[in-house]
Amino acid sequence: MRESTNALGAFLRARREQVTPRQAGIPEVGARRVPGLRREEVAMLAGISADYYLRLERGRDRNPSPQVLEAIARVLRLDEAHVTHLLSLASGAARPPRRRARKETPPPGALKLLDSLLQPAFIEDRYFDILASNRLARALSPGLAAGGNQLRDLFLDPAEQALHPEWESVTECFIANLRQAVGNDVGDPRFIELTGELTLASPRFRRLWARHEVRGQQGTPIRLRHPQVGELTLNRERLSIGGTESLMLVVYHPDPGSPDAEKLALLASANTPAPARTRA
Repeated sequence: MRESTNALGAFLRARREQVTPRQAGIPEVGARRVPGLRREEVAMLAGISADYYLRLERGRDRNPSPQVLEAIARVLRLDEAHVTHLLSLASGAARPPRRRARKETPPPGALKLLDSLLQPAFIEDRYFDILASNRLARALSPGLAAGGNQLRDLFLDPAEQALHPEWESVTECFIANLRQAVGNDVGDPRFIELTGELTLASPRFRRLWARHEVRGQQGTPIRLRHPQVGELTLNRERLSIGGTESLMLVVYHPDPGSPDAEKLALLASANTPAPARTRA
């Protein structure tokens, strides 16, 4: 079954493949056709029947109890973020596909705040679509212009990849955050459109997406290699915008007094439009 119709089963299968027999305390006997644990091994360690676990992975049972899920989570060595994701998939396993949702519009107040900020800033939705950005954000990366998508650029645009010296870890973070943001809403047409495009176009996206990693984005430093000002290390903050379902204000800011602050000021001055001339 496709992930959009059996998200719970896809998640269990992917996470099962990440746990080795040694990690689970099982002796490795004989050749193994698949990486990680076998279905019957997960069932045995979780204290449920192999037939019942098989029904869960194949989407034939959509209502497992919290106790069963917690037992499986222990076997699969899931952390808190993954357990929360697992519970959300189970509670919404039978969620019907929905029509294309209307694209959210940033509130006027958020747009005014965005334009007033002296640091690079932009507004994104849960799919990393850029809905609005200020001039300095666009100077930092042309991909941060309204209408762009950060995830698509990270995997398909060589110029955007060159901007990120830690590209591999950045892509892992974005994929894990997308998993968390979407949760059980895998029938959303925008989700299907974006992940379908990237699955076809990017082998790395396919590999990362198949792992079903789940992790939230927190305020963290991010390294950039800008063609005008060189190496930058900026703090990346994501702030929820009140009155919206999932919009975030993202701000890149340097540590006060650091060389990165000076580089950012230089970038800002280099990309400030000249004042219009008036006729005598």
